[in-house]
Amino acid sequence: MEKPARPHRPRPLRTLAAGLLGLSLAAWAGLKPGSPAPDFTAPASLGGKVFQFSLSESLKQGPVVLYFYPAAFTSGCTVEAHQFAEATDKFKAMGATVIGVSHDDIETLKKFSVSECRSKFAVAADPDLSIAKSYDATAWYMPGHSDRTSFVIVPDGTVIYSYSALKPDEHVKNTMDALEKWKAQQGVPKS
Repeated sequence: MEKPARPHRPRPLRTLAAGLLGLSLAAWAGLKPGSPAPDFTAPASLGGKVFQFSLSESLKQGPVVLYFYPAAFTSGCTVEAHQFAEATDKFKAMGATVIGVSHDDIETLKKFSVSECRSKFAVAADPDLSIAKSYDATAWYMPGHSDRTSFVIVPDGTVIYSYSALKPDEHVKNTMDALEKWKAQQGVPKS
């Protein structure tokens, strides 16, 4: 004998708790705009070639879009890498450098930089999460990983934008918008 289907009953407390958690996670975004960006150097890979990435050296060339992601070759991180790869030429046209950072080792990132980043931008290794910790971008819900948090850092070393969301969908759009707004304030036309 088949069991009768249970009628759907709203669970207001569970719904409210889930909604508040979602809002609080989206609002929490590491370092806040106006904060000085902690300088760092780290082994990185671009197109499978390893080099030493330096934030301070990159800022001499223009703004930096720094994004933390939990782990290479996972579904959300792969989507995000593809989106940043597709947008890299536009970021470059605005004078910006894109760098992704995760806890992965450099050997993993050599592969990830070719296959998922499509040899368009560099990814840096942060195996001890020291960089993520300095940006308050560690994942409380997944110990040993960074959170999915994006920053826009301008040449004077100031964070002008930060955004955290586990879904990768808005990171490229939001950092691009923040960069365009900053450039407009500097009197630089849109690219």
